Amino acid sequence: MSLHVSSLNLIFHKSRHYLQALVKQNGCPASSMKLFGQPLIVRSVTMAQQVYGISKVMIPSEFSDAIQLVQQSFPSIDVEEFCEEDYNKSNVSIKGNENLEIPLNTLIHYSKRTNALSIETIMYPWDFLATVQKILYDEVTEQVISSTASIAETSIIKGPCIIEDGVCVDDFCKIIGPAYLSKDSFIGMSSLVRNCVLGNKTKIGFNCEIGRTYFGGNSKISHQNVILDSVIGENVWFGGYSGTANVLLTRGNIKYAVGKDLVDTGTDHFGAVVGNNCAVGASVIILPGRQVPSDSFIQAGTIFGTAEKKS
Repeated sequence: MSLHVSSLNLIFHKSRHYLQALVKQNGCPASSMKLFGQPLIVRSVTMAQQVYGISKVMIPSEFSDAIQLVQQSFPSIDVEEFCEEDYNKSNVSIKGNENLEIPLNTLIHYSKRTNALSIETIMYPWDFLATVQKILYDEVTEQVISSTASIAETSIIKGPCIIEDGVCVDDFCKIIGPAYLSKDSFIGMSSLVRNCVLGNKTKIGFNCEIGRTYFGGNSKISHQNVILDSVIGENVWFGGYSGTANVLLTRGNIKYAVGKDLVDTGTDHFGAVVGNNCAVGASVIILPGRQVPSDSFIQAGTIFGTAEKKS
């Protein structure tokens, strides 16, 4: 990259987020969630190092998982923890030629198309999903298929895709890029996967449609599911004939519950957030803009997200 400047200290500040269903205990999105096989904080430090030549990384002391990840991944960089009580420093700033200060829950990426560096703050699930789509289009620009992947002759790979070791694509499937299929994933017969990121060991059953969705990994999606514009955590199971609705009948912007408030997502296409370790029964419909908390079980035949009738 040609953007390299003098070495900086990279300082991460505490930042609010509404991705609790996807975050491991005592973690944060930057350490708990991955993209293209790397924790978000590792990707961000890698990109900042390539562009700025980072000499020190500073992380609030309460985020021990993030500190440990950076220490293990960058042994030549000094990692320092510090105490921070509030969440007021949520903006990106460069102070002189010394410090690059950014929110902890951030993704830094470089676009070859625009020759520009972007720093994307992730507060809401739709922020994350939009950033994932942007990075897919910026970074997945050609077909790279592992020699150990198995692609059926009757299946079609259209557009730029990265397909990693051990991936199996069964007969009569169509993969539309940009897409990223991580190690040991499986796409069942006659399924359509478009513009998705599949974490390691994601299993998609036969005759499914999966679109513009992020899977954390180790999830099993049974036959004839439709999952669109959604964020699916780790170790999630969907029974057959289930799905996430992604559009309102009014075609208006979808709203998402944050505490007692409904927040406008700014988009008329948004499915669901399904937290880690969830089990979704057969014939379940999850309505647009709903969150399934981590460790939840949804009974078969449920329309998830409808208001309960008062007796």
